[in-house]
Amino acid sequence: MPGIARGFLCLFFASSSLLFAADCASMKDVRLADTQITLAEIVTSGDFETTSSGWLHDLPPFCRVAAQIRPTPDSKIRFEVWLPVNGWNGHMVGTGNGGFAGTFYYQQMGPYLKRGFAAAGSDAGHQAEGTDSTWAVGHPEKVKDFGWRAIHLTALRGKQIVDAYYGKPADKSYFESCSDGGREGLMEAQRFPEDYDGIMAGAPAAAWSTSIPAGVRVVQRLSDPADYIPDRKLPAIKRAVLSACDELDGVKDGVIGDPSQCHFDPQVLLCKQDDELDCLTQPQIDTLKLLYAGVKDKQGTVLSSGFSMGDETGWKDWMIGTDPLQSYGTRYVYNYVRYMVADPKINVLTADPDKLLRQSRGKNAADLDATNPDLSRFAARGGKLILFHGWDDPVIPPGNTIKYFESVQKQMGADKTGSFVRLYIVPGMEHCGLGPGANSLGQYGGDTAAGPKHGLFDSLENWVETGSLLDAIATHYEAGPNGTTKPAFTRPLCAYPKIAKYSGSGDTNDAANFACVAR
Repeated sequence: MPGIARGFLCLFFASSSLLFAADCASMKDVRLADTQITLAEIVTSGDFETTSSGWLHDLPPFCRVAAQIRPTPDSKIRFEVWLPVNGWNGHMVGTGNGGFAGTFYYQQMGPYLKRGFAAAGSDAGHQAEGTDSTWAVGHPEKVKDFGWRAIHLTALRGKQIVDAYYGKPADKSYFESCSDGGREGLMEAQRFPEDYDGIMAGAPAAAWSTSIPAGVRVVQRLSDPADYIPDRKLPAIKRAVLSACDELDGVKDGVIGDPSQCHFDPQVLLCKQDDELDCLTQPQIDTLKLLYAGVKDKQGTVLSSGFSMGDETGWKDWMIGTDPLQSYGTRYVYNYVRYMVADPKINVLTADPDKLLRQSRGKNAADLDATNPDLSRFAARGGKLILFHGWDDPVIPPGNTIKYFESVQKQMGADKTGSFVRLYIVPGMEHCGLGPGANSLGQYGGDTAAGPKHGLFDSLENWVETGSLLDAIATHYEAGPNGTTKPAFTRPLCAYPKIAKYSGSGDTNDAANFACVAR
């Protein structure tokens, strides 16, 4: 198959665009191990309707290849590769998933296609909503597919399809995703270091078998009406925290630059008389302290770090919900415990958290956790890894990613780690994006306010190909006229443990007036 393109060229003297259009149809005849190509067609309309996120617009013409991989009798990994008909930049980018996966993240593939990449993605071996894990019951091979096999095989088959279509392999291959996709990126670096040259892993759910069952303790506490913090009290908490810590980075902007340096005491919110929206009862204060401090087991070992101070209104959907059992976090905890750990009929509210934790680790750690700090094989072949996490993440505490980064430093040494790993903790950013801070980092193939070559992925690409990192910035966009957006302010992205601090003069909306300094 690598000679298909050259054969058409000699036979028909076609232009490159017509050549690859004809070549796309022939991709259905490509034979790959345990793989059936089910679709190979040219898409020229510029518009593409996705099953998960509406329409993508203004796409360049591309060859869409869809296939299924069956590495075991109980496996069915669906994946796609989108191949630019014109202007291929010689690179491939792999995209990941979120939650329990179950669908293609086309909204990541489209932007990279526009930038000239061949883009690949999969459903991780099953089809379901992101909070649904019922597919795992009685299907241990599907759990393996979800945990590590699908993302690895998609990288291998994606490269083979790129080679067959263009008549040559990709010069470089990259992976970029967030949340469960961040975990997938770490899984690739740890287990399959030859798959990608550069990996950008955001808010990785790395300690899957520990951090999700750790949430049982939070769910059980919030289910008690006395301990539950109603979402209408979150604005009062946020106002009090910002009043205490907003200006620590030199500017009052509604964002705490380094929440780890904020020493706000929730006790100041204690209701003096009646229970009102601008105060907390003592049980509610105790709950708030737990959320800030993190979850520990009975021996006092921290299972999952605490959530940051400063963006408590962002907790509503993920942590608090409109009532104690309606948050997204509760749904993830319930579904994981019921369908991937214990029994579908288990009562999560009365279950023993320590027992569930032991069951979870024993059953799933080997397939789902991406916590191995030994990245020596990835480093040895020249791989580069960028980790990023929002300080205000209400889903996965940023301290978990800091802990992993520091474990790599301990395993490999700080100097060696610095030669191929960077960590960026982003002030005011929530889960993978959004939030009151500068939250657009050039992730998912997008640009920053400064345009291309100023985002984190651009920096990764330059690091892999030239050996040097670019100075990256983050942008906060606000609504503009007629459904448009416009940049409101920018901030420099500082490699951990440095933080961005205002210089004391100049426009506080301009990243140029901030410097990355030691904490």
